[in-house]
Amino acid sequence: MAANAPTSPVPSAAKAELTPTGKLRAGINFQNMLLTTRGPNGEQGGVAVEFARELARRLAVPLDIIVYESAGGLAESVSANAWDISVLGIEPKRAEEITFAPPLTEIESTYLVPAGSTLRSADEVDRPGIRIASAARSAYDLFLSRTIKQAQLVQIEGLDAAQEHFAREKLEVLAGLKPALLEFMPTLPGSRLLEGNFYVVRHTVGTPKGRPAADAYLHDLVEEVKASGLVAQWIAKSGVKGLAVAPPWVK
Repeated sequence: MAANAPTSPVPSAAKAELTPTGKLRAGINFQNMLLTTRGPNGEQGGVAVEFARELARRLAVPLDIIVYESAGGLAESVSANAWDISVLGIEPKRAEEITFAPPLTEIESTYLVPAGSTLRSADEVDRPGIRIASAARSAYDLFLSRTIKQAQLVQIEGLDAAQEHFAREKLEVLAGLKPALLEFMPTLPGSRLLEGNFYVVRHTVGTPKGRPAADAYLHDLVEEVKASGLVAQWIAKSGVKGLAVAPPWVK
C-alpha cells in the first residue's frame, strides 16, 4: 500500500483515545539505532518514526514526536502521560503499564567476547566468574535481569557507555543487539560474536494502559502494515541490517 493511499475511517473511540490532546504524541527513543535514524540536518526517520507518521496520517491529526535518549526513560515516562504511542521492545516489565500490539519487527540479541575468550556459544555465558556488560533497561537487559543466575550482570546506562565499560574494564562478555555488536567489533581487534543468541527482541507500538479502543485499532493496523509491505519498505529505507518484519500474529 502506498503511503498516500486512502484508508478507511478510524473508529471515533480509537481516535479519541489516541489523540486526547488533539494531536498524536509519539515518544521515540533516538538512541535505538534499529528503529530510528537521524540525517545530517536532523531529519528523523526509521521504522518507529515512519509508523508514527503513517498513524498520524490515518488519524488526520498533527504529529508531535517527543524525543528520548534512552529506552528506560521512554518506557518509564508512560506514567506521566507524556505520550500516546511509542514503538519499543516488547517486555513483560513494560507491559505492566503499556499495552502492546502484536510484534512489528524482530531482531536477535547475542553476546560479543574479546580476543582470547574460551567461550563459544551463548548458552555457555551464565556461569560464575563471567561479567556481562549490558545497556541498562534495554529490552534485552530486562530479559537478562530475569534470567541470568550465575554470571554478574553489569548494567550501564546507554549503549555507547556499556561498550566503553566492557572494553575499558576488560569484562568477559558484552550483551547487545546483533547489528550493534557487529558495528562495534572492528574497534576491538580479535573480538567475535558467540554462536547462537539469548533472546529475540520484538518491537511494536505500545499505548498507555486503559485505552481499549486504541489497542484494538492498533492491533489490526500492525497486521495491515506488515502484510502490505510497508514495514519492509521502512526497514529498507532505514538501511538497518538484521532487522526483520515480524511474522503474522497467531493467538
